Amino acid sequence: VQSDTSPECMMAALLLRRDKKSTAAHLKSDLNRTDNSSGVRQLQELLDSVLNPEKPPADTEALDWCKCLIAGEEGFEEFCKTVRSYDNATLCGLVWTANFVAYRCRTCGISPCMSLCAECFNNGDHTGHDFNMFRSQAGGACDCGDSNVMRETGFCRRHRLRTGENVPSVPRDLLLMSEMVLPRFIICIIQYLRDGYTEPDTSAERDLQKVLQQLEPQITFLEELTKMGGAMRTVLTKILTNQQTFKDLSMGQEENVFAKKNYENYLSALKNSGLVSVEEKAQTGAAEPTRGSETGALGLLGAAAPSSSESNKEDQDGQSIGQRKRVKLSSSTKDPSIMDSLKHKCFLEELLFWTIKYEFPQKMVTFLLNMLPDQDYKITFTKTFVQHYAFIMKTLMKSQESDTMSNRIVHISVQLFSNEDLARHVTEECQLLDIMVTVLLYMMESCLIKSELQDEENSRHVVVNCSEALLKNNTYWPLVSDFINILSHQSVAKKFLEDHSLLMLWMSFVSFFQGMNLNKRELSEHVEFESQTYYAAFAAELEACAQPMWGLLTHCKVKETQEYTKTVVRYCLETLQIWFDAIGFVDELAPNQVTFHLPLHRYYAMFLSKAVKCQGLDLESLLPDQEMLMRIMVHPLQIQASLSEIHSNMWVRNGLQIKGQAMTYVQSHFCNSMIDPDIFLLQVCASRLDPDYFISSVFERFKVVDLLTMASVHQNTALDGEQERPMLEGALTFLVILSSLRIHLGMADDEILRAEMVSQLCMNDRTHSSLLDLIPENPNPKSGIVPGSCSFEEMLSAVADFKAPVFELGGSMQQGMYTPKAEVWEKEFDPIMVILRTVYRRDVQSAMDRYSAFLKQSGMHTTGNPWPPYKERTPLHPCYKGLDRLLHCKTLHIVIFTLLYKIWLDHSNMSEHVLCMVLYLIELGLDNQVEEDKGDEVRPSEHCHDSWFPGTNLLSNLHHVINYVRVRVPETAPEVKREREPPASTSAEASNFGQNVREAQVFSLVAERRRKFQEIINRSSTEASQAVRPKSSSTRWVPPGTPPQLVTEILEIHESMLSLLIKLHQKLSAKQNSLSATWLEDMDANPNRHAHGDGITAIERILTKAATRSHQSKRSIQEICGKVFPPVAPKKNSPTAKKTMDKEERRQRARERQQKLLAEFASRQKSFMETAMDVESPDTEAAMDLGASEVKESEVLYDCVICGQSGPSTEDRPTGLVVLLQASSVLGHRCKSDEAKKLPTTDEERIYPADTCGAAHDVRLALMQSFFKDSSCLQSVSIGWDGGVYVQTCGHTLHIDCHKSYMESLRNDQVMQGFSVDKGEFTCPLCRQFANSVLPCRPGRSTEVVSWHMPSNKKTSVLVKEVEDLQEQLGFFPVSTTTESNLSKEMELVIKDIKNTTQRKYMDYGKNPGSPDNDFLFMYSVARTNLELELVHRGGNLCSGGASGAAKRSCLNQLFHVLAMHMRLYSIDSAYNPWTRLTQVPCVVPYSCLDDERPDVPMLFRDCPSLLIIFVLTMPQPLRKEHFICLVRMLYNLQYTQALAALSAKFSPEERQAWSTSGTLKKCPFNTICALLLCFLSQLSSSVWSPQSIEYSLQQFCLPYLRLSCLLQHHLYGDNLSGCPEEEEFSGLAGCLGLLDPAPQPSNPMYSASCLDWTVSAFDLMSQWCSEVTGLADTQTLLVQDLQWASPHLLHLPDNYNTIFQYYHKKACTACKKVPKDPALCLVCGTFVCLKGLCCKQHGICECVWHSQHCGAATGIFLLINASVIIIIRGHRFCLWGSVYLDAHGEEDRDLRRGKPLFLCVERYRVLEQQWVSHTFDHINKRWGPHYNGL
Repeated sequence: VQSDTSPECMMAALLLRRDKKSTAAHLKSDLNRTDNSSGVRQLQELLDSVLNPEKPPADTEALDWCKCLIAGEEGFEEFCKTVRSYDNATLCGLVWTANFVAYRCRTCGISPCMSLCAECFNNGDHTGHDFNMFRSQAGGACDCGDSNVMRETGFCRRHRLRTGENVPSVPRDLLLMSEMVLPRFIICIIQYLRDGYTEPDTSAERDLQKVLQQLEPQITFLEELTKMGGAMRTVLTKILTNQQTFKDLSMGQEENVFAKKNYENYLSALKNSGLVSVEEKAQTGAAEPTRGSETGALGLLGAAAPSSSESNKEDQDGQSIGQRKRVKLSSSTKDPSIMDSLKHKCFLEELLFWTIKYEFPQKMVTFLLNMLPDQDYKITFTKTFVQHYAFIMKTLMKSQESDTMSNRIVHISVQLFSNEDLARHVTEECQLLDIMVTVLLYMMESCLIKSELQDEENSRHVVVNCSEALLKNNTYWPLVSDFINILSHQSVAKKFLEDHSLLMLWMSFVSFFQGMNLNKRELSEHVEFESQTYYAAFAAELEACAQPMWGLLTHCKVKETQEYTKTVVRYCLETLQIWFDAIGFVDELAPNQVTFHLPLHRYYAMFLSKAVKCQGLDLESLLPDQEMLMRIMVHPLQIQASLSEIHSNMWVRNGLQIKGQAMTYVQSHFCNSMIDPDIFLLQVCASRLDPDYFISSVFERFKVVDLLTMASVHQNTALDGEQERPMLEGALTFLVILSSLRIHLGMADDEILRAEMVSQLCMNDRTHSSLLDLIPENPNPKSGIVPGSCSFEEMLSAVADFKAPVFELGGSMQQGMYTPKAEVWEKEFDPIMVILRTVYRRDVQSAMDRYSAFLKQSGMHTTGNPWPPYKERTPLHPCYKGLDRLLHCKTLHIVIFTLLYKIWLDHSNMSEHVLCMVLYLIELGLDNQVEEDKGDEVRPSEHCHDSWFPGTNLLSNLHHVINYVRVRVPETAPEVKREREPPASTSAEASNFGQNVREAQVFSLVAERRRKFQEIINRSSTEASQAVRPKSSSTRWVPPGTPPQLVTEILEIHESMLSLLIKLHQKLSAKQNSLSATWLEDMDANPNRHAHGDGITAIERILTKAATRSHQSKRSIQEICGKVFPPVAPKKNSPTAKKTMDKEERRQRARERQQKLLAEFASRQKSFMETAMDVESPDTEAAMDLGASEVKESEVLYDCVICGQSGPSTEDRPTGLVVLLQASSVLGHRCKSDEAKKLPTTDEERIYPADTCGAAHDVRLALMQSFFKDSSCLQSVSIGWDGGVYVQTCGHTLHIDCHKSYMESLRNDQVMQGFSVDKGEFTCPLCRQFANSVLPCRPGRSTEVVSWHMPSNKKTSVLVKEVEDLQEQLGFFPVSTTTESNLSKEMELVIKDIKNTTQRKYMDYGKNPGSPDNDFLFMYSVARTNLELELVHRGGNLCSGGASGAAKRSCLNQLFHVLAMHMRLYSIDSAYNPWTRLTQVPCVVPYSCLDDERPDVPMLFRDCPSLLIIFVLTMPQPLRKEHFICLVRMLYNLQYTQALAALSAKFSPEERQAWSTSGTLKKCPFNTICALLLCFLSQLSSSVWSPQSIEYSLQQFCLPYLRLSCLLQHHLYGDNLSGCPEEEEFSGLAGCLGLLDPAPQPSNPMYSASCLDWTVSAFDLMSQWCSEVTGLADTQTLLVQDLQWASPHLLHLPDNYNTIFQYYHKKACTACKKVPKDPALCLVCGTFVCLKGLCCKQHGICECVWHSQHCGAATGIFLLINASVIIIIRGHRFCLWGSVYLDAHGEEDRDLRRGKPLFLCVERYRVLEQQWVSHTFDHINKRWGPHYNGL
């Protein structure tokens, strides 16, 4: 053997040396021969050396070899293509991991877990379906093509075609090599995995991740193979499932030490994979306990418990004896093999084993799932998975990363178990159900503790411990979720329901949760540590108990399944009985404890309900005996009482968490699995137990028995005074709910849905999604398929109106809401349902407020507060008829009588709500009559104990008069002061009645309950003697030692319920004889008027009903009304009655007073704001009306909003305006066209930024700087189009020193505001508007104002000269600049603020930054920016006239003063003073052109508005208006000439030729030039330019200048802007500026030339200007400047959000080429940026912030692609603005959680754009936070 191998070794070595491709080809041809043994041998040799597991896996040589060998002579890529062409798969099967965006269509899905990849979804037709997009949490796979999971109509185009049939069969030689090579490759991987694994408890550092990282390329290679399609998958399946290959390869080969070591490692890992470890097996030997009768399983609950509880304290992992014992017990299912350790028979099994051991690495999971489209593989893999199930659970429990692992497990299991055929197959073959239940039991057993419920010492019951990680972190979730998933298949669920032993096991599992998370009421101290375990407890009950229950219930819907229901009910009762025994419960509850978790009760209740509702079973057959019913009722009733206690603040010492529990219990996701079954169970008990017993139990549970006495004073041992009222209200409300709720007692599903919907809508208007969320789904909430969800929409449109989303001015975004229709309020509003469903008590109030608003509005009830309306109920299902007996029992009637009496006498702790509920109970009793039971007459003994009322029927008891009542009261009570004996006048009969009264004490309630209980027990049990309690115990139920002694008193009453009702009616209406004797007759006329109203209406309604149903009552009523009774003077306790004027009433009055005060305050504030706004309108000095005859001789006064003083602004104590300075690039983003640019949504579309206003101005300035002198350039244009500083004010003023102290106080204020005080930010002390600076107001007398305005008739030439002189005396300034006054200091500071507002790059445009020229340019540009922005806010022109809203906020006047003062520091060099060049023709050409010295900018290239602003700012203030007009005129001449020049530049050569010949005409007066010119031009035949068009373009060219001048004049001199139609704007403005006579003759057309006004020869001046330009190269571009810009717009967005989402959410980031986690889009310029992306950080600033600084000068508007919301970045703060995309119901879908299709809401987008343009983000949006450059 030895010698034989050597040549072959050499052979392998030779093969290794040759290049891989040729070797592959050579081997392939060898293997294709018929005798291929040498080829096989050669290949094996080669593989032995290549795939040597001892080489480090990182060495990829082996991988390359495999690829080549498999591919043969062609390349691997080619090979892939070839194999793919044989793909016969009909399923998509694309596997994805967490965060992948997938789709789910409920219309097409059969399984609720169905999902589709985006490609299949978009290629299928789902229009009109109920689908949504979702982000996968655990990962998933595409089900397209799988008809087990979805309907074929939903398949996409590719998978609808059943591609499999017409694919050619695979040639044999194609995959031959793969079949040979891959087994060796896989075993190689397995050996690496074996080698790398170390047990967690060994000392070696455990680094599983490292092993996996090294194996990455190999596993990726396997993944690539699976993607080649069906042909390759078949090969892989063969290899993975072949048991022989596995045997041959996997055992450790003897000679290979390495493989041997691996194999041993593997065996040791296998050893502890079972639930029962191997050693333990050896100890117990073969003594597997065989399964006995059912009691064996039950014994598991009782017997094994005690031992487990002690041992559980220390160990979790090293299972203690006790638990071991329990495990043995529970492992006695049919097949003990679930517990065994695993044995592997093929590669697949071992691969799965290692996948689990390594805690489900993502790549392995994906590989295993990618194979699923292969059917054979799918079945084998599913079986393997089930076989490993117990092992998976063990690994999961030990895992550190249980969350990730859970997701990966579900990722796999959901693919396997959602398929019904597969699930059924595995259930039959592998006992899937047994395995699951056992594994769940085992898992929960690891965290059991002894239950402390009831009898703490002797309790044998164990419950899960909710503070264990297992429950806290929901670690059980994957297993439960699988269980729910398989129970959703009918075939599987039936197997489960048929298997009694399984059911029994399941019940024992459920009982682990029965009574968990017990709350004990703290009576002395507040609890130190508030445990939050209740989250875990509620989640566990919902997921582990309730959802499987709903799953089973869905299969118990028809008669055929009766047997299942009976079985479940039987086991529920048995388990409940065991539970009662285990906790030692007989009939008395331990005090002060409550648990909200009674899953066994709820199982029982829900199966009962289904049995009666759907399966036609008789209730009787499913109910236990009376005694058991009495026990079953106790715990649910305790929960109801505890809810009341919690809301009455009796549990406050237990902390907030107990309120949390009370809320969760009724919350929409839990209510139909918790409170609803509980109430239903109580209804069942009430309908079957003695009503007196039940009612007594209720009042006793609610601890209000002591309160139910006729006496005005009583002692209550259980409650404090302030708790009595809420507890009594709670008890009565509970009784009303109990007797009127019909959810399980006869309502159809549609009725239930309607009632739920109405109650939610009545509390508040709701959005569609919140309504879906709030209405309890039924059954399994996780299924996503709401039965009758189709009817959800129909029902919604039947009960509600849609309110479209509106945008409120306050800036709050309204969603689309549904609001109840009027008829719903009128007929269907059900306060009882509302009370049942409210999580917060305030919602009940909200519903009532909305109800009363509706009544007022519709005029049904206008006075006072209405009471909750009474609503007719669905008739009871015959099975539950007994429930009505509750309303017809003496105990209840006694209580009602007592309460009516107490309310009438104003006893303490009675309230309107108590009366309301009492009346509700009476009315329910009247509406639900009990058929008189004939048996009653036979047993007179029933009556004798109780002579209050003759019978049990409410109708007859209503008019029964009660004369005397015996009460026990403390000696101090007012009743005691009276004479003891009843008055003598009473007849013997009455005193005889008094004898009876002695037994009729209403507080025999407790004794009564005991008596009944004993009766029942005596009836049902033979050993009555043991059960009977001594009678005495029932009478002494007041603990001894209560302070005052109780004495018995007899009260004289002489009332019946009817008479009390009538007296209450008088009391409520505060009128004596409020009901006349004949009012009943009047009533019949209008039966419907009682539906809505207050207590008075309610009483009338009840009396009417009583009268119509019984003649006796009618007579009594008429009799009582007939008596005129004197005003009620209750015996001796009238003073107390007055004192205890109803608390409610006092509260009401206090509330009204408060409302009044508030209203008054609001109106005062409003008027103050109005006057404040008027006085401090920013143009204060300018706003004097010229027409006013009297001229005030005083200074302007300002109000300081901090100190409240009013006074002038002075040098020493200047006043300032509150302003917000912000940099803005809005102007720079304007374009020529009025159409907004489109957002690109394909690769072809782009946005070009070159055509914006900012870009155009930059280009122009750069061009000028390349020709002309820099300093001159900087005075010829304006900057600030991008990053200009915009100043706005709220109009309020304050003293600057007050402001400083205000800032100090803000700085010391510890509360974090939404702004940064260090940056100078604050909110206006009066209106709270955001601001960051104060603009000083110039001290000024209004007298000067008048002299400014005096119109003068000086000639233009004189004015020109005066202006020139004024410019010479620049030094002069009203404030002496020599001394620094406070005012000038402040002005300097503001200038500094202004400069700091924007970035340096937006200020430095000169060649040498920081030069005065630069500063000068920046300063006058600030004025320009503010003027231009105001124009934009006015809509781009001044046609609308008037002071617009923006004007009120503008502070241009003050700004001009501050800027002017600053500009005064620069003098204009007179040699270059533009004024002289504007108004004089120089004698000499001023510059002898030096070569190095560049020329000044020619006049024709200068920007006229800039020049105007420069002149105004540099001339001495205040400037007289005549001088201002003069400036405007001179500059208009220049502007007009520029217009002509620009026009002529556009002419064709011929036209220009004609133009030059007309030059001779220029000597005429200029006004006619234009006319002649036009006349001449019109003769040109070729002319494109008609006279009209020339005139029009000249006007358009001059308009921007005129608008700006006019606005400036408005701000400086307060001239009103008169509106005009758009076509007359030019003449309007010219008239306003005095360029034209104000009244032009309407007949002749307006000519722009007629506004010219020359002081020197126009021709000379124009020639002079032109000569400066001639001979310059780039004349054309600089001359033709376009001054017209459209108003700014945000990008135009597509209608459907999906268009944006699909294109951008996968788009790669430009910086790092990866797809960003949070992509965002700039809505101003369309740039794609990464939010928070570290890849794009520059200088520590993330990309969004960086972009906002560059694109918007620190204002950015970004759409977050993955969240559909918009965020605004403003400087160092940001805020969430909301979304402009809404779904079909007008709702936002933040973070795309719901994934419904979204559409653009044009109104919202308009609002966003308007806030951007008007710079009001800071004011309107309230929730700002710092972003620390991290966005």
